[in-house]
Amino acid sequence: MNLPASGRSVLVTGASRGLGRAVARAFAANGDRVAVHYGSRADEARATLASLDGTGHVLVSGDLSDPAAAEAVVSGAAEGLGDRLDVLVNNAAVNLPHPPATTPYEEWVELWQRHVSVNLLGTAYVSQLAARRMIAAGAPGRIVNIGSRGAFRGEPDHPAYGATKAAVHALGQSLAIALAPHGIAVASVAPGFFTTERVAPRLTGPEGAAILAQSPFGRVATPEEIAAAVLWLASPAAEWASGTVLDMNGASHLRT
Repeated sequence: MNLPASGRSVLVTGASRGLGRAVARAFAANGDRVAVHYGSRADEARATLASLDGTGHVLVSGDLSDPAAAEAVVSGAAEGLGDRLDVLVNNAAVNLPHPPATTPYEEWVELWQRHVSVNLLGTAYVSQLAARRMIAAGAPGRIVNIGSRGAFRGEPDHPAYGATKAAVHALGQSLAIALAPHGIAVASVAPGFFTTERVAPRLTGPEGAAILAQSPFGRVATPEEIAAAVLWLASPAAEWASGTVLDMNGASHLRT
């Protein structure tokens, strides 16, 4: 069976705003039906849903760090999209500052636990649940993880974020090997800095010029540029990219 190029059922986690919203829009514009997941930002998630091209899209909510809630999210998405799931995009994540030299120990522990539970465990829960549905349906599928340049470059003020994104990359590669016999390709993107509502003040503030200078293009990415890469990795043409971690950082960090 071949993965269709459009008309697919797609779950995008953390899609209430920012990159998740851009990814949901990219799939909807491609002719796919999208389950827009959110944790707590219901109004923003409804705005994302209302902005999508086409019909048949649904909202699903839940804390993906809770195994039972993660199961309910995947079940709700599949049922709302015609009892099938062709593509999963793992975008939901937390990224809270905790510089090691100045963060109180109790806060350090709490933030590490939160990053691991959402960024890594939540991704693992949803990926396994989605993959088992694809396998049970006897259909091919795609899983695309949103990683980070910080997994390679380092995140001195957000070390748990960088560490969990590195773990997400490794998880994706393990899943790529395990799920290939079932026709499921798994890949990750590792974006550098890109503009969202959350980081807009940093770009216009004192550190803005330094952030722009990270790339020789003298700018940061748009969410739509990252979303375009996600859309390609989820396409029928990208099966042979399974296992890859695709850098999307405007040559701001090069690795071999």
